Amino acid sequence: MAGLIRLEWRPFGFALPQPLATAAGTVRQRRGWLLRAQGPQGELGWGEAAPLDGPLDPLAAAIAALGSAQPREGLEAALATGGLPPALAFALGGALAELAGLPRRRWLAAPASARLLPAGPAALEALDRSGPAAVVKWKVAVVADSLERAVLEQLLQRLPAAAQLRLDANGGWSRATATAWAERLADEPRLQWLEQPLDPADQAGLAALAERVPVALDESLQRQPALRQSWPGWQVRRPSQEGDPRPLLAALEQGAPRLMVSTAFETGIARRWLDHLAALQAEGPTPVAPGLAPGWQAPGGLASRDPEVVWSAAPITGAQAP
Repeated sequence: MAGLIRLEWRPFGFALPQPLATAAGTVRQRRGWLLRAQGPQGELGWGEAAPLDGPLDPLAAAIAALGSAQPREGLEAALATGGLPPALAFALGGALAELAGLPRRRWLAAPASARLLPAGPAALEALDRSGPAAVVKWKVAVVADSLERAVLEQLLQRLPAAAQLRLDANGGWSRATATAWAERLADEPRLQWLEQPLDPADQAGLAALAERVPVALDESLQRQPALRQSWPGWQVRRPSQEGDPRPLLAALEQGAPRLMVSTAFETGIARRWLDHLAALQAEGPTPVAPGLAPGWQAPGGLASRDPEVVWSAAPITGAQAP
């Protein structure tokens, strides 16, 4: 097999430490595949393919279609077509990057993350339990709007004056609801942004809302990747869900502004990429806390920064794997 890159895949699964309720549904577990890629000289590259939503069967079929070994040119060609599932493109692109010696300054440690609060009134208890944080992210559009508005007032009372608040609706608000929140928060200095306040299909509504308060796109970028080149505001970038990580790596190395790195609850293999990209973002012109959801990540060996440890933990840790 001289000149070929060997591809070995291993399924993994784990339950989140606690379910995360969002407007798009409740995330209870993560499932996917880990990739161990071995180059012709025995060098290793690692990847992780785990879509945050949607069925796993198309991903399994795409993995099978790659086979167990290919020349690098064939794998790069498969990526270049744009036809691979984004989670698979992330795994494969990341492994090929590592085999080629990227990232050059591997692996940087992430700066302090924003603190993720659970939805509804549980946010208040979580904030009291964990103490003050510089940046807080709260999931909204999950329970009754009137209740969330009441919780917002209590959150604002408890947050320090220097803290920053991100509100993530996961596309769950109507225009009327989003406008009401924007009116309440327009003069709130601690509001960092509203994250995906409207459905990704309502790009006109998102643009209009962004004229009143800061708006960060998330799901819109997954549905319409071209927005990554045109949206002038903040972008929530989830590397493990958007494909080959090398373009984002290059953009952050070149100082691209207003990109915030966010998690999809990865194992330690993908987390190396998130931490490194978040560190690059912090060195750039618009540094902000990444969204790495401390306390919600993989358990045990699956969280290790050593890929071999993650690989070894996969068959025996967490929920049933695919």
